[in-house]
Amino acid sequence: MTRKVKFTNANKSTFYNTVRKRVDAYFIENNISTHANAAMWFKVFFFITGLTGIYLLLLLGNLSLPIMLLLAILLGMFGAFVGFNVCHDAIHKALSPNPTVNKIFSFVFNLIGASPYVWNICHNIVHHTYTNIAGHDEDIDVAPGLIRFSTSETVNRVQQYQHFYAFALYSLAMLSWVFRKDYKKFFQKKIGEHVLSHPKIEYFNLFFYKAIYYFLFIVLPLLVMNISWWEFIIGFLVMQFAQGLVLGLVFQLAHVVESTEFPFPNEAGNIEEAWAAHQLQTTANFAVESQLAAFLCGGLNRQVEHHLFPKICHIHYPAIGAIVKQTAAEFDLPYNECITFGDALKSHYRMLRKLGKETYKENRYVNRETELTIYTAPIS
Repeated sequence: MTRKVKFTNANKSTFYNTVRKRVDAYFIENNISTHANAAMWFKVFFFITGLTGIYLLLLLGNLSLPIMLLLAILLGMFGAFVGFNVCHDAIHKALSPNPTVNKIFSFVFNLIGASPYVWNICHNIVHHTYTNIAGHDEDIDVAPGLIRFSTSETVNRVQQYQHFYAFALYSLAMLSWVFRKDYKKFFQKKIGEHVLSHPKIEYFNLFFYKAIYYFLFIVLPLLVMNISWWEFIIGFLVMQFAQGLVLGLVFQLAHVVESTEFPFPNEAGNIEEAWAAHQLQTTANFAVESQLAAFLCGGLNRQVEHHLFPKICHIHYPAIGAIVKQTAAEFDLPYNECITFGDALKSHYRMLRKLGKETYKENRYVNRETELTIYTAPIS
């Protein structure tokens, strides 16, 4: 694909105008800020304190190996939760009306292994615009050749089994992010069809903040902790696997389930749909009635509301969710949701099976250009 996608159905743009007016009215009538409230700041304190406390306990606690292994798992999980609940909102500028506050909490992203600058490009700019469009949204370009997420992609023999091994690959997500993904994305000429041009300071920032992470999570533990090098490697990998699995599951359950779509541009390079309608078609909520999911996932279990209103703090998503759902019904647009986390997980599994094994059995040459070779008998 060589051109930027345009959303061309202006008729359905009235949905977004309507739902935005209703959501704006909710905040005005209730005299509520769209940014963090007291409950949100408690979450910020809880997750950052939890992450710091677990890290220091591991570093200085001199605990038994089984306890340290458990803490390594918790450290990885809390790294994901800090990303969901704190950094994600801050990078979207949804945490605070003060740009400096958002910048400070965005910086925390560096301390859990990821570049906020690169994430802003990949996620805020590209993913939120071109959701689930192959060739544009690189969030669905997970382990190319091993995992097939879009019907527009080819299929291979290995992908017949992706519904089994995909979850193991998700656990490698953070390990890749820490050592590979940010560098790869940063030095690409384009992310999707978004052409990259970085300020010079960002070259320094990428390597400097990665070095700080490597020092905090590799060098300092090896210097301070009373463990062997191989015990450290086990603990480090366990932490990364735990963080990667949590990240992978939450992200994929929001976009790769049976109810979501993977639209493909027409010959003119356009999506014949309004942008907001496209977001409803390509995103899904899960476990919206679960208080635990709401607390841990940072609003990412309410992906529909997040994609329509990314600059509203996720603490408000339950309140505006009813408005979005009702308005979508009025405009005959989908509002995708799985009742529980388990339902979403099962749906994702079935989707992996459908896009892998079932597609391969039905047509292993799908989306491949086949060439017909004509043999001419030699003239005797």
